Parts: sequence; C-alpha cells; structure tokens
Amino acid sequence: MAILEGPVWGPKSRGTVKQIVVLCHGVGADGNDLIDIAPGFYAHALPDALFLSPHAPFPYDMAPFGRQWFSLADRTPAVLDAGVRRAADILGRFVDEQLAQHNLPADAYALMGFSQGAMTALFAGLRRPVAPRTILAYSGALLAPETLAAEMTAKPPVLIAHGAADPVVPIERGRAAEEALRAAGVPLETVYTAGLQHGISEAGLSAGALMLQRVFAG
Repeated sequence: MAILEGPVWGPKSRGTVKQIVVLCHGVGADGNDLIDIAPGFYAHALPDALFLSPHAPFPYDMAPFGRQWFSLADRTPAVLDAGVRRAADILGRFVDEQLAQHNLPADAYALMGFSQGAMTALFAGLRRPVAPRTILAYSGALLAPETLAAEMTAKPPVLIAHGAADPVVPIERGRAAEEALRAAGVPLETVYTAGLQHGISEAGLSAGALMLQRVFAG
C-alpha cells in the first residue's frame, strides 16, 4: 500500500491546526514543487492551516527522476481511468489519516492540484464520502467526465485556473472541465490567463487564496 509523505508548512499562526490543505504536484515533479505556495500566497488567508505537499505515490515511469500520481505511458481512457482511481484512493486515505492525526472534522480540508495533480484532486474530491471545502485546479483536466453524474457525492466549489497558451494541457481541457462541472451543478470560478503557458499565475493563486478564505470563513 502506497504511503504518502512530503514537505509540510504551517500553521502560520503557530497555534492549533484548524484545517489542512493538500497540494498535489504535477507529473515528473515532487512535493517540493508546490510547498512554497503556502507561505507565499495561501497562508495569509488561512493562518491556522497546515499545508501538506506529498510526493505522488509512484516513480515517474518516463524519466529517471520525479513522481507521478498515475502513468501517462498509455493514455487510452480505460487505462487513465484505472490509474486516476487508484491515485484517488491513495490520496483519500492520506487525507483521512491527516484529519484523524490532527483531530479535525471530516470536512476540515481542501485540495489543490497542478496539472496531473489537479486531475487527481478533481477526480478524488468530487467523489469523496465527505467533500473538501474546495478544490483548486490549476492547468488540469477533468478525467472520466462521463462517470461524474453517477459517482459525484457532493458539489464543493471549484476553481479552475488555466493558461491560454498552455502547450502541455491545452486550455480547451480547462474549458471542457468548466463546461462539465457547470452542467453538473458544481459552483465554479475560473481564471484564464492570457499568454500563460503550463504554469500557475499570480492571478490564479490570488483567486485560490480568496476561495480558501471564503470556504473556511466562520
């Protein structure tokens, strides 16, 4: 059974942990890729949050370094579906373990992901027994949209942020995710950044911080 671990930051307040935010990196990277977002952008919105940026569970199978949530060597829909389901199960166990460790309610968490991490966060978060407060999806895509209506357990607010010039995950994938989520009745915000390639814009991070602040208010 895969066990997730990786860098952790917070809480900024140095007090009791009141929420956790799990940051899911992209394929070929590791948890160190995203952890600096916590003090740089998100912590002022959630000063009592613990930010966790786990290394994805599997070695990247298309390079001698990095990690992956699931393989991209075979991109047929059935193989991708099986891969993201396995990743979602692993991520879900990690979330439950962290909530229990910090004596937090089952909904005291949010998911953020970039690229393949966004795909994993969206797939997992929309199907969790207890939904995250929000899902922040940067430069990602919605996998298996045809099963969403039957499998969706809740409708947490989602942020989709995407670069208009993304050559890796084209913006059309982000817009398709927007269309599918709106059709499913999921509350949605979008940030499309002109000229941005495969990355995360400051506008997207600021929108994510505001979303985190709003969903955990009170």
